[in-house]
Amino acid sequence: MDYEKLGLKMGLEVHQQLNTEKKLFCPCKCELTDKKPDYTLLRSLRPTQSELGKIDRAAFEESRRKLKFMYESYDHETCLVESDDEPPHPLNTEALDIALTIASLLNMNIVDEFHTMRKQVIDGSNTGGFQRTGLVATDGHLETDHGTVLIENLCLEEDAARRIGQKKGNVIFRLDRLGIPLLEVTTDPSIKHPEQVKEVAYQLGQVLRSTKVKRGLGTIRQDLNISISEGSRVEIKGVQDLDLMPKMVENEVKRQVNLIEIKNELQKRDAKVLDEIYNLNDIFEKTNSKIISKAISKDGNVFAIKLKGFKGLIGKEIQPERRFGTELAAYAKKMGVSGIFHTDELPAYGITLEEVEEVSKILKLSKDDAFIIVADEEEKARNAITEVQRRAKIAIIDVPEETRKALDNANSDYLRPLSTASRMYVETDIPTTVISREHIKEIKSNLPELPVEKKIRIIEQYKLSEDMASQLVRLDKVDDFEYIMASSKIDPTTVGSTLAYTLKELRREGLEVSKIDRIILKETFALVEAGNIAKEVISDVLVGSIKEDTTPKETAIRLNLIMLSEQEVEDLIDELISENKKMVEDRGMGAMGALMGKSMQKLKGKADGKLVNKLLRDKIQNIK
Repeated sequence: MDYEKLGLKMGLEVHQQLNTEKKLFCPCKCELTDKKPDYTLLRSLRPTQSELGKIDRAAFEESRRKLKFMYESYDHETCLVESDDEPPHPLNTEALDIALTIASLLNMNIVDEFHTMRKQVIDGSNTGGFQRTGLVATDGHLETDHGTVLIENLCLEEDAARRIGQKKGNVIFRLDRLGIPLLEVTTDPSIKHPEQVKEVAYQLGQVLRSTKVKRGLGTIRQDLNISISEGSRVEIKGVQDLDLMPKMVENEVKRQVNLIEIKNELQKRDAKVLDEIYNLNDIFEKTNSKIISKAISKDGNVFAIKLKGFKGLIGKEIQPERRFGTELAAYAKKMGVSGIFHTDELPAYGITLEEVEEVSKILKLSKDDAFIIVADEEEKARNAITEVQRRAKIAIIDVPEETRKALDNANSDYLRPLSTASRMYVETDIPTTVISREHIKEIKSNLPELPVEKKIRIIEQYKLSEDMASQLVRLDKVDDFEYIMASSKIDPTTVGSTLAYTLKELRREGLEVSKIDRIILKETFALVEAGNIAKEVISDVLVGSIKEDTTPKETAIRLNLIMLSEQEVEDLIDELISENKKMVEDRGMGAMGALMGKSMQKLKGKADGKLVNKLLRDKIQNIK
């Protein structure tokens, strides 16, 4: 795919939780809980006008869904600030200092004053209907293999509430995450290649991890902004897997290219979406379609719209395993229905050919025309078919600007229209924070070591291979490595190999390697250094320790991995040579390989390989 010819532009937004003592605007700790809530709050949210008197289109669409939100709250883990029943406390200056540090590492221009703004969000993730955010720095840059990428903005904001699920029409959120300091780093659209966006995400992640940030699943989130020349800007939220990013870009480009082809074909056919909404209850009164019959039995409605010139295009594939009809259905589903039926897939799903012909007759379809059906409660069905109607009209004109949700297969699904500047307004409850030049100078004089600098240093200091050092940096294991080396004289390669490769393999096997903390690692390597266990059984000791919740020494004893004395090893080798006397007499030193294998198998890691090799060699040479 010729991305340059297509005019591909990409930007990246990285959201990283900071590891501070308290939240951004209240004294609550930045920890999540799975305890039963002490009480719940029920709220409805509505859009408000910006200072210019405009309503954000994304907020307006959310309001049409008429959802109610239930918030789980706690007596000790959360407070009245999160429930929006108390004004925010002063800004967490520890969080601001971390933001200033990261801004400095990214070569950015730091603002003189930190002003808190309100960003309207009424999807339920914020109890007050807005997120507090403020600009910290602008105009930084990163160097990549594909060229320089500009860092547009760095903002400090509060994280959203945690969505738990949905029950009886109420969306349930938990307030433990709401207010945790969150850093948002935004690039400009100077990323031009799918592999480059992965590199930028990795570099930004490494810079962030060089400071005091939270680690683990959900603590860092990436959003992709993608556009092509004839398409539109689309934001894909929640991209977790960096390795999947290039494929996600490729699939989005394919989606927009195919939507452009559909648009061109619709214009060629002089397509049109009629405004009339047809009620088809009479036609489907005795239908075998479970969805339609269920809707009618509950006094719902079957609505249909006519799309002139759309025949054959609704079923066109626009992404792997996704068709244009899937896009239309996503708009309907946002209004609460289960999906749509359309001409290109019927008869099917219990809808007969006779029913299709009857609908076509009522709607007066020609050979190039199509219809779409929605069945549900009257209000939901009408809102859904109206949304499909709106989306189908856009298809004739343009590729719509959207916010989409990343899927595990590198596709994406519609979430809402792209937000506009109309959702921003001033926060009047928080005073401005002045950022002095002296304070910035102090921050810059104590910057942490960058990942690339750390990699070069540990290669030189510990004589590690470049690949091993790269893995330690990538997996964020350098601090653990140096913690162990600070109190040990063990071979650095043994420690590095365990942290860079062994733990990675254990994770792939499904083991909870997060339980292997520094204490377990330090005690395990102490056993190796003291000669109590062989380095070949490090993995067995680590696995046994966390599975049985025992110390490394107790594990080594339980698994019979404690090293034999030199005399015990020599006795075992004498016995082995005696058992294989004829082989030794026939082959001489040629028997070394076979006997070495037999020895190590019999010793099962309870002797150092170098010692076994030496003893075997000496004894075979002395046999006459």
